[in-house]
Amino acid sequence: MATQVVAPVEIDDGSPEDPPVRSPRVKLRDGRHLAYRERGVPKAKSNCNIIIVHGFGSSKEMIFQVPQELIEELGIYFLLYDRAGYGESDPNLKRLAGVAMVVPVINYQWPSFPNSLIREDYRRTIVKLAYWIAKYTPGLLHWWVTQKWFPSPSSMEDKPERLRDRSVYDTLRTDFLVCYGHWDFDPMELSNPLPQNESCVHIWQGYEDKIVPFELQRCISKKLPWIQYHEVPDGGHFLVHYNGLCEAILRSLLLGEEHHLYRPSADKTVP
Repeated sequence: MATQVVAPVEIDDGSPEDPPVRSPRVKLRDGRHLAYRERGVPKAKSNCNIIIVHGFGSSKEMIFQVPQELIEELGIYFLLYDRAGYGESDPNLKRLAGVAMVVPVINYQWPSFPNSLIREDYRRTIVKLAYWIAKYTPGLLHWWVTQKWFPSPSSMEDKPERLRDRSVYDTLRTDFLVCYGHWDFDPMELSNPLPQNESCVHIWQGYEDKIVPFELQRCISKKLPWIQYHEVPDGGHFLVHYNGLCEAILRSLLLGEEHHLYRPSADKTVP
């Protein structure tokens, strides 16, 4: 999988006027900086390059557990970067706020979801309440991001950065509002974006996920058959941190291997 870097101008490690920067950064044409982190084999010696994009409240320091033996065997080079407004990357004040294709997040407002699936889902009510709070009483969301009584996604970080700082608060709130607000399109009406109808899009979902229902992810994969759907029987929302799962993801993505444990069970059907 070849990668392409869009619009970099120079590598910048910070200037005397900037706050201390611990990671290398790419300076874009609009003057913003994106901080990044490299893992795996040297890029010049790699057979495949993989870009890992972190999720809500995370950063490039997210833990992606892969055996070093597999990395060297397949010659994998990893690039992780802080999304705009996270970690050491500058915020983008002109962000595109109409698309948020963050897997496995779903939006109960997508019109293709059958009403029979979402009508009695208690999470739908919770999302509605959380969306109202984020939109109209943002102070409560800021408290949740900064409080230390309960675990947050940042507790999963290898080296937690400025995830609780006020500087990233607006980014977190914007992400949440985009994910669960009104979309101008229905993702389940998308066609395969890859040439030759290749099936290189994967969804990994935990059966025991208490935040995103597996039934809705099954519904998406049924309506978009060009997506390969994998389901972890005992997996929760943070299944990416489970031992062995990152290796399974890479083997499926790069080698086409499918472990029988991650095939969806037939105990529940989707309309």
